[in-house]
Amino acid sequence: VGMDVIPHTDRFSEQALANPQCFEWLQRIDAQIVKHTDRLHEEVQELIFRFVRQRHYQFTPDTAAQFFSKNFPEGYRMRLLFGDPTDYTGRRRRREELIELLYHYQYETVPATMGPPYRGLEVDGSEGAKNVDEKGRVWRDFKITRPQKFSRVFGPLARYKLYANKNDNADWEIDFDRPLKENWEYVAGHYAEIQADYGFDFMRGDMAHVQMRPDGPPDNPDEYYDLLSFIKRRIRQRAPYFGSFAETFLAPSGVMAYGDELKHLEKSESDSTLGDLQSMVVGSDRFMEQFSLYDQILRLRQVAPNFTILTADKDDPRFDEYYLAGNEIRFFIALFLTDMPSYMALGFEMRDPHPEAAPNEHYTKLYVFYLSEGPKKREGAYVWGKNRSLYHTLVRIKAYSDQIIQKIQGRATRWIVSPESALEDKIIIWMLADSDEFLFVARLNTEMPVERYEFPAGELTGKQYALDFSTHTEKNDVALNKLTETPTGYAVWELQGGEGRIYRLLN
Repeated sequence: VGMDVIPHTDRFSEQALANPQCFEWLQRIDAQIVKHTDRLHEEVQELIFRFVRQRHYQFTPDTAAQFFSKNFPEGYRMRLLFGDPTDYTGRRRRREELIELLYHYQYETVPATMGPPYRGLEVDGSEGAKNVDEKGRVWRDFKITRPQKFSRVFGPLARYKLYANKNDNADWEIDFDRPLKENWEYVAGHYAEIQADYGFDFMRGDMAHVQMRPDGPPDNPDEYYDLLSFIKRRIRQRAPYFGSFAETFLAPSGVMAYGDELKHLEKSESDSTLGDLQSMVVGSDRFMEQFSLYDQILRLRQVAPNFTILTADKDDPRFDEYYLAGNEIRFFIALFLTDMPSYMALGFEMRDPHPEAAPNEHYTKLYVFYLSEGPKKREGAYVWGKNRSLYHTLVRIKAYSDQIIQKIQGRATRWIVSPESALEDKIIIWMLADSDEFLFVARLNTEMPVERYEFPAGELTGKQYALDFSTHTEKNDVALNKLTETPTGYAVWELQGGEGRIYRLLN
């Protein structure tokens, strides 16, 4: 059981208002950023301090610097700002008052960004980028001044300020040689407390692909290279088993991060990463090439890619084409390719195929946020799929897996026909590295059956196998279907598109 570790918070969260020094701030007047200096947070601190003094003058220290220092306990500061932790209505009301105060003076957190160049912001002056909230306050979206392909600005989010800025932030440049160590300790300390309280086994590092150094990952990074690895090391001081699962997509160098993403993952001590197989049609040339690359990474590098089936972010009308076919074989490979980790989001087991977009209520992605109007609005609760056929097959696969899991889990695999060798035929075959008992076959072309497929026998010569499981046929109909031995190997017969099979050694 893992926990999310997120390098940002909501832009006006209680956390941001109680710790302005942990975030970057800007001052905006309508469609223009008028100030974004390195220590602008001190002006925000002064405003918030005056807000508190007006209400609790007898309890506060003499200066804003003292009030926001580590010598003044955060829990006490939170109570003065927002009231009792169980007074939800009162806490929201006070937070609204603080937001109104900062809005009046045009202060807001610098929004989180994704993709090179990360830095350099301007207000989006278009009419569509203007947002009016329920209080009548006008907010603006931001954009990167010199965007690249994957440049994104997440207006509602504020990233932790981990380093000082060069030249008083005049050019939006980060000084990576000046880490703000107190901010690192603040974030890591909170996550370490949560892990200690609940005993989580691993962390999911959100937006782990963010690597802002223009020169790429350093060869010998110091302890303040990456916040996620800093948190992992802190937790491992008391929980040495604690692992790190990175949300990255293994994009080419320089696309979603400066430099090589794999090198960044290794330098940030990630154990596993999400990858991007969920963003491809099963059996397509692109899917096969990426699957082959992930297998090589698994065996040659220090981080393990996932065989990812579905993510909440990809359960979206734009990506319906990825899940029109091949869902059974995705699940089959995820379970039985025992040395490659796998990942599956909620709702997959009964997800309906959508040859045309379904109503918004059928997609988990649209429940990540709430919009009451526009093309992404939703009304009411999430609607679960009714795909009984898929569900029946996945239950059969899982039930069979439960029967043999003690024999196969954690075992290395041995390729008979690897993804790299299957780019044309789209059939992969593997066994356990130290056992001949099971032979796994997966047909990744979901459309075309194969009447006969021959593969080399290697060290299996002379051994007899019978079909023990098929995703497409009930076991009692196929139990006597044997592999056919040929002069040069074995032959599989009548393999259906998207079918997975398990053969078992006779005797």
